[in-house]
Amino acid sequence: MADDKDTEKEDVVYEDEAETSSPQEQIRRLREKLATCVQEKQEYLDGWQRIKAEFANSKKQEKEEKERFVKFAEENLLEELIPILDSFDMATGNSAAWEALPPEWRKGMEYVRSQLLATLEAHGLRALDPKGKPFDPREHAAVAEVPAETEEQDHTVAEVLQRGYTLSGKVLRPAQVKVYISKTDK
Repeated sequence: MADDKDTEKEDVVYEDEAETSSPQEQIRRLREKLATCVQEKQEYLDGWQRIKAEFANSKKQEKEEKERFVKFAEENLLEELIPILDSFDMATGNSAAWEALPPEWRKGMEYVRSQLLATLEAHGLRALDPKGKPFDPREHAAVAEVPAETEEQDHTVAEVLQRGYTLSGKVLRPAQVKVYISKTDK
């Protein structure tokens, strides 16, 4: 409030001053005051624009951080659900025991597994099914070797012992596989 009164005092031209100062002197003082006001206005505008840009950057960083957090949380949850899929695979893997179960029960279990898998796939989880494909150490973990019968089989996946999974292209768990190896490689 005191600043406003000081500003008002500057604006007030007393009669003595008006009489003693020439119109050129008054114009010079007004121009100086205008230049000061223009400079202050530019400083305020620059500061406002800088703060506006910082705020926009802050919002962008916050959004990216939230997305990273959600992705991390989702990845951890999906990794914890993979053993459930393994359990379904083990249950259906023993064909003699599986066939001995009542058909309605098998159908129900297959339906639950397909629902779980569809939900996980909707969140980007994909099962690796490398059987018959070339061995890729980025996606497969070789746990055993099988002698190759043909040259085409060499370094291809013979059998999948445990499925592997990817999340949006990133390997969460490599598939554990048996790999065909030619006799000359040993």
